[in-house]
Amino acid sequence: MGSALKRYYDEDDVRVRRSGRKSRPRTRIRPAHADAVDGFVVAVDRGRYTCLVGGGLPGGDRDQEGRTGPEDKDERVLVVAMKARELGRKGIVVGDRVALVGDVSGRPHTLARIVRVAERRSILRRTADDTDDVERPIVANADQLVIVTALADPPPRPRMIDRLLVAAYDAGVDPLLCLTKSDLAPPDELLEIYRPLGVPYVVVYKGGPLDELRERLAGRVSVLVGHSGVGKSTLVNALVPNAQRVVQEVNAVTGRGRHTSTSVVALELPEGGWIIDTPGVRSFGLAHVPAETVLAAFPDLVDATADCPKGCTHLGDGCALDAFVAEGGADPRRLDSLRRLLANRMSMDES
Repeated sequence: MGSALKRYYDEDDVRVRRSGRKSRPRTRIRPAHADAVDGFVVAVDRGRYTCLVGGGLPGGDRDQEGRTGPEDKDERVLVVAMKARELGRKGIVVGDRVALVGDVSGRPHTLARIVRVAERRSILRRTADDTDDVERPIVANADQLVIVTALADPPPRPRMIDRLLVAAYDAGVDPLLCLTKSDLAPPDELLEIYRPLGVPYVVVYKGGPLDELRERLAGRVSVLVGHSGVGKSTLVNALVPNAQRVVQEVNAVTGRGRHTSTSVVALELPEGGWIIDTPGVRSFGLAHVPAETVLAAFPDLVDATADCPKGCTHLGDGCALDAFVAEGGADPRRLDSLRRLLANRMSMDES
């Protein structure tokens, strides 16, 4: 057999890329976007973010009461933007302070890019239910959570109020209880439960004065949350005359309202400050909230747990809360609500 011929390679064997097709060199350095402008996200719709750009945006300097200073509204425009690729999966919600580049003129059919999201002062979150551990951010940078509850048609749901108080405590925002439809039922029975907690409240009715509520909202960013049918959209339309939020009646058979507000939107108040309207909820999951945080949101009960045995779950079997409530230390309905929340947490942890 003859010996195999050795293969020699020269420049003709090298494949050369065609001229004129140059690839961009890869780098880990991200652009600084020094020319980015500040914006405030007022609405989110299918990957498009409506942002307010200009002077006097929410989230500026605040006084000792948490209120913003005078707002400069000159040359403010609404800009539609998309999220820049470098932000990855970072979520953006109504209330976020962002930085935008590109076309920020606000002209029709233009699109800017959000390249940065500022650190949030607060974030209101929920889960679908108490068995779902996927957090869903709702609103960022709110100062106040307004818990809107009807006194009748539909009747009040104290357990929902308790859930929203826990959510406010977890988010680090101030709660405000807003009781609507006081022309249909008095507020005294419901206030008996929450007055000892020191939760501030206002009582209103359709067509009635809103002076006290306006005073509590002025200069702050407040998010309105409540279950369907409590009159939240009616309230928003009265506070912001050009809001045009859709209003519908409560179902006479089920006693429930319909989801008339279908999106989260921030609206500026004529006297200063912002309200963020949210769709009506029929459940508000707290699976993301630790059990310790849930208990801390019940200040009328938490001190009595010092007498509980070590490792007490507060669900019965020697829990000191039973004797405390039996002696009149707190409303039994509050203990029942706490135990429902803790039981849901425990069932989720065991699943």
